[in-house]
Amino acid sequence: MISLRQVDRVYPLKGGPYYALRNITLEVKEGDFLSIMGPSGSGKSTLLHILGLHDAAWQGEYHLLGQPVHMLDKKRRFDLQKKNIGFVFQNYHLLDDLTVYENLEIPLSYRDVPKRERESIVCDALDRFHIVAKRDLYPNQLSGGQQQLVGVARALVAKPGLILADEPTGNLHSDQGREIMELFRKLNQEDGVTIIQVTHSNENASYGTRVVRLQDGMVVS
Repeated sequence: MISLRQVDRVYPLKGGPYYALRNITLEVKEGDFLSIMGPSGSGKSTLLHILGLHDAAWQGEYHLLGQPVHMLDKKRRFDLQKKNIGFVFQNYHLLDDLTVYENLEIPLSYRDVPKRERESIVCDALDRFHIVAKRDLYPNQLSGGQQQLVGVARALVAKPGLILADEPTGNLHSDQGREIMELFRKLNQEDGVTIIQVTHSNENASYGTRVVRLQDGMVVS
């Protein structure tokens, strides 16, 4: 599903170039559940942003679902991203001017799902995550934990083949966090969804099938 070859992410600084990532070579097969671990500043989130096609200022080769990302223009990268990837961000990234319902509907609109079908899918997601009562509220009317639940629901609502998660349980209490990780494991094992998470938590990493460790922008194990 994913193949990286000698990927570098370099930031030009006055004192010389800073390598946030250096010579990253990585293979992720369809159905993997990969945990990316390492200390703060090791390049974990930078790598996740590249995998998610949010960052294009890198060097090297990246193939996603057989597509040479490094050769695609901005529009084709956007189409590839929106049709195949679901995101769970540590800081939610919900759209402040949209209700919970409307935030959940966004990924479906990118996939040209008919309106009536969208309504059914969103209502099922609201029920699944026990947030039916929040459907007409805006993000600033929700607690941090509630916003994270909405963020997870949004990532899953369109049933993407690849989920990228940055500290997915960081703002949830322990019971909610375990519930989300159990859901991820079920999606991976029963539905074959490929999941890549950045985490500091050994417990969260244990839900996956592989661990990749970064140190100073390089893969060390």
